[in-house]
Amino acid sequence: MHRQSVRPTGVERRFDENEIIVSKTDTRGVVTYANRVFLRVSGYTESEILGRPHNLIRHPDMPRCVFKFLWDTIQAGGEVFAYVINRTKYGDYYWVFAHVTPTFDDHGRIISYHSNRRVPDRNALNQVKPLYTKLLNVEKRFTNPKDQWHASMPELLKFLESTGKSYEELIFSLQNVRVDTNSARAKTPAEV
Repeated sequence: MHRQSVRPTGVERRFDENEIIVSKTDTRGVVTYANRVFLRVSGYTESEILGRPHNLIRHPDMPRCVFKFLWDTIQAGGEVFAYVINRTKYGDYYWVFAHVTPTFDDHGRIISYHSNRRVPDRNALNQVKPLYTKLLNVEKRFTNPKDQWHASMPELLKFLESTGKSYEELIFSLQNVRVDTNSARAKTPAEV
């Protein structure tokens, strides 16, 4: 089953707040590991997902500029938190609050990527969805994926400027998480 032939159904799938979707990829984004939660929620079997590009689960309602920002950040050695809408094998969708980070070898070279995804705050999604719709409307004017993110990235940056927040500050404020700048670790309000 090819990703392009799977049409979105509009049906949402959910997973439990206590569950974490985990996947690992090589540096090209090819899946090398998927945990049972990932497999159950996405509908793929291990043999169907391992060795395939992670973007197999990319939902067409996910703005390309957000993925461009994500990839640029992790390829530069940084970590990213993002709200992502994914598509299942059958065309259903599911939202996640993703944390994506590179894995380094003993010489500081990036050798793979690791992603943990949790249940997103529903109130945060109410704020994210209109932004993503706006970005997608810009992207729909173009057919080439590169042209799409080139066009929508300025809109994302303009939105961030209007909030007076960096991308990270916006994401953490929506998820109701604070960043401890001394340790660069996200803290929930209960930990602060």
